[in-house]
Amino acid sequence: MPVEATKNQVFLNLKNYFGYDSFRANQQDIVEAVLNKKDCLVIMPTGGGKSICFQLPALSFKGVTIVISPLIALMKDQVDGLNANGIPASFFNSSQSSEEQFAIIEHVIRAEIKLLYVAPESLAALQNILTEKYISCVAIDEAHCISSWGHDFRPSYQQLGFLKTTLPNIPFIALTATADKATREDIVKQLRIEDAQRFMSSFDRENIGLEVRPANNRISQIIKFIKTRPNQSGIIYCLSRKTTEQLAKKLKANSIPAESYHAGLNFDKRSKVQESFIHDKTQIVCATVAFGMGIDKSNVRWVVHYNMPKNIEGYYQEIGRAGRDGLKSHALLFHSYADVIQLQNFASGTSNEAVQIAKLDRMKQFSEATTCRRKILLGYFGELLGGNCGNCDVCKNPPQFFDGTIIAQKILSAIYRLKQKEAMGIIIDVLRGAQNAAILSKGYQEVSTFGIGKDISWKHWQHFVIQLINQGFCEIAFHKNNALQLTEFSNQVLFKEAKVALTKPIVVTEIKPVVKEKRSRLKRTKTTSKAKSATSNLFERLRQLRYKIASEEGIPAYLVFSDATLKEIERERPLSESEFLSISGVGQRKLEVYGDEFMAEIMNFMGSKVKKQKKGDTYTVTYELYKTGLSIEEIAVQRKLNVTTIYSHIAKLYSTGKKINIYDFVTKSDVEAVQKAKKALDSPKALRPYFEYFNETVDYFKIRLALSVIEKD
Repeated sequence: MPVEATKNQVFLNLKNYFGYDSFRANQQDIVEAVLNKKDCLVIMPTGGGKSICFQLPALSFKGVTIVISPLIALMKDQVDGLNANGIPASFFNSSQSSEEQFAIIEHVIRAEIKLLYVAPESLAALQNILTEKYISCVAIDEAHCISSWGHDFRPSYQQLGFLKTTLPNIPFIALTATADKATREDIVKQLRIEDAQRFMSSFDRENIGLEVRPANNRISQIIKFIKTRPNQSGIIYCLSRKTTEQLAKKLKANSIPAESYHAGLNFDKRSKVQESFIHDKTQIVCATVAFGMGIDKSNVRWVVHYNMPKNIEGYYQEIGRAGRDGLKSHALLFHSYADVIQLQNFASGTSNEAVQIAKLDRMKQFSEATTCRRKILLGYFGELLGGNCGNCDVCKNPPQFFDGTIIAQKILSAIYRLKQKEAMGIIIDVLRGAQNAAILSKGYQEVSTFGIGKDISWKHWQHFVIQLINQGFCEIAFHKNNALQLTEFSNQVLFKEAKVALTKPIVVTEIKPVVKEKRSRLKRTKTTSKAKSATSNLFERLRQLRYKIASEEGIPAYLVFSDATLKEIERERPLSESEFLSISGVGQRKLEVYGDEFMAEIMNFMGSKVKKQKKGDTYTVTYELYKTGLSIEEIAVQRKLNVTTIYSHIAKLYSTGKKINIYDFVTKSDVEAVQKAKKALDSPKALRPYFEYFNETVDYFKIRLALSVIEKD
């Protein structure tokens, strides 16, 4: 096929199957390289569009594209998304029966599927079809798993090097969202694709706000955080299984719908939690880090790290699970020294202990930063950010340094006077002169430092103590009930006049306008609130319709349309098929299956404001052409519309009473079959249940035509 023809077909497939009119950065170059049978290494951020880089070329290849994926639980999600877009795809793993696996192999041999997702451990069972006769491309997703330098090393990935030897003439594409230089070199070496073209997209996810907080009263902070974000999906990452369960329980006690997810749960329970979250039935999941990898749930609005991650790669990948649709999202990290010690213990004795400790130190430095966090994050992956991002807690509340020597001397003196036996809370209580039971029972009201810091609030003292720990002037003895102890640097401050620079506490307050401003804003609020409520009302109605359709079809809501697509539908309010098709994220398949219901919802919302002839125009034009005796194909060419769109017009025209010879387009046996399916399925409104009932052998447009006959009769 000529290159130009291939390019044209690629753009048609991009719109028809994925609903996009244009590529994101690097995507087109990667797709063209794969189609030209070049090996590729793709480093692209989570949510950056990695999947299209191999899914789109797969549509142009004669054989199947094998996709190596690390987690069995995620394959169904990927395949469901492809099938929802009209792309034949399957997965092959140990969760299936031998009969199911044999049927999939037959599909590959007959070239009936375009993509096959496989776990590395299952490749041995496919050895009879791992030939260039059947395989056209190999994609290795989460490719960092092959490298011991990576943050998520998996031994099963190290066997993948044999694939290039077995399939030397087909293109390999290795993809990951997180790989530093050492990991990138290791990936191409182990996969034996040293000459691969390398593509690195920007790591900057501007829509994600970054924030780090001290890990005090985490649960109350999280509850408050969630309650200011009602109806938003979120993930809370924890280090231990026990923490996920305890946190989910406490959130439920505060009327927040949450579930826990970790490797200790059986497969069915994990699958149930994952499915519930994907289908928007569970709002929040408290999970260990494996949760979320590869899930293309686009409407996760926030990610919270209850514990500090062990490295920046893991942190970056996990926060990337928020805001995949490009809409405003938030990443909140709680930083605690107990987490640092625990992670150091985890790394101790491992084969790559030095690497893990070094990466943990970088993560710790990021958490303690007093400079733009996004600069640090992007710099880690070799990307330089010119100015500050303006969308992290440091940029929004820049710290101010001052001479904190006297404050430091007071803290260190208190630690000394209490014989280095007490934790931070008692130290601060002594400084503030607290008269509580713990202080009085130990006689601490008698020490010389008691009450010398009454003029500073408890939280501000905490802020200063943490900074002294960061700077090494004192340390936490975790093995002694978290007692604060002096270090060799303490003497320099107490006795050698060393200066200590501290940052002023960040005071975040609610904006309280003065009375004059309140009066002037009242009118603006009233006038704008109506517009906002009207707009949000339509979005909510579209969201509810999406949820209803998704529930009927048994697929996640975001596979119908993403939040970003819904926002554009809300804004543009398309009332014709051509207008609806112009929305980003709406392809031909989704127009056929969902377009009518969404346009009807918009019309119902707009009521008398809508010019009803606007939607009718497109059907009228088709009807006039039909009456002239043109075929469906000829009408489609003249109208520059897809043939299936014209068929949907015919079905609509027939159901509204127009003189259509409907049996020119659908047989009586087709109608009888759909009538039987309707009874068996209990009359679903969506088309997809019928499509699946017929094992995807009857086209959507025929189902629609048959239903128009049934409904009219």
